[in-house]
Amino acid sequence: MRLEQMEYLFERNGYCKVPSNLPEFTLYYREESQGAVVLHVIDYRQGMELSEEQYAHLKAKILEFMRTKSEQEVHLLSIILSSDTEKGKKLCACDSFCWMIDPDSDRLIIYEDQTGDFYGWRGILEAFLEEEDMAKRGQDGKDATGVKGRPWVTICLVAANVIIFLICTITGGMLYNIGMLDFPQMAEDRAYYQLITSMFLHADISHLFNNMIMLYFLGKIVEQKLGHVPYAVLYFLSGIAGDLVSIGYAMLQERELLSMGASGAVFGVEGAFLLLVILGWFRAGSIPVRRIIFAILFSLYCGFTSLRVDNAAHVGGILMGFALAAIFCMLYPAKNSDR
Repeated sequence: MRLEQMEYLFERNGYCKVPSNLPEFTLYYREESQGAVVLHVIDYRQGMELSEEQYAHLKAKILEFMRTKSEQEVHLLSIILSSDTEKGKKLCACDSFCWMIDPDSDRLIIYEDQTGDFYGWRGILEAFLEEEDMAKRGQDGKDATGVKGRPWVTICLVAANVIIFLICTITGGMLYNIGMLDFPQMAEDRAYYQLITSMFLHADISHLFNNMIMLYFLGKIVEQKLGHVPYAVLYFLSGIAGDLVSIGYAMLQERELLSMGASGAVFGVEGAFLLLVILGWFRAGSIPVRRIIFAILFSLYCGFTSLRVDNAAHVGGILMGFALAAIFCMLYPAKNSDR
């Protein structure tokens, strides 16, 4: 990450740069109704180091200088650019209005005693750093977990589901008769492949659309964090777990089971996403987390209150996805959490 990129970010949000003879220190300010908002960027990558006393003196001078430029109250936030987080933490520890950015991993570090937000800049910086991280992965080919830039598994799964649905539309019920999960016929004919094939069949366009929208938007996040192979394993095992729970529930009710759809696998991806939210494996500022969690809970609620939805598969899928994601997180610890 270069200072020029941050400068463009500040200017794009209406902040003016204050000329300085010291390249390690840069000021940006903007007049707001609540007062003058000042962002003070300290580039620790230049080999410079400040003591706590020097840092406090510097901030006092900045406040004094900015008060001469503005008739309003001045609100100041320091942003330290440092790959040595322990070095930067010394300054953050003495100032609650001080954040740190690790330019190597493109992550924003905000400690518990720091202000949680500053005029919306937490979300802006997290979204900016997420874009930088994605761009860097696209250039390097892989990220820290070995994931290539594009979520190829998710793209291929969505494409396969769409193509198979189009084939079913043209050929009629042939693929449905072969691939639909039909228990106990599956057990009698030992057609265990139906545990997989039923995951790629959908009853109608709305069934397909709802599953694929959720798969694409959540799947690419989970795939980029877990890796291609773990993500693919999680997807298929979640789908199979959903089918098995659905079969078990049907046996308890002593009824036949005819089921199809990617819902169990998709809910497995949702379960993995929930775990990543809990662990803080991605910068939530760039993703509407509350909306997505609400969508997941709402979809479960709709399943429980609908007669035609196989909610047992949803429950089995989401539990399996959550559990597998926990296992993969232990095997491949995150290097890009928020803190």
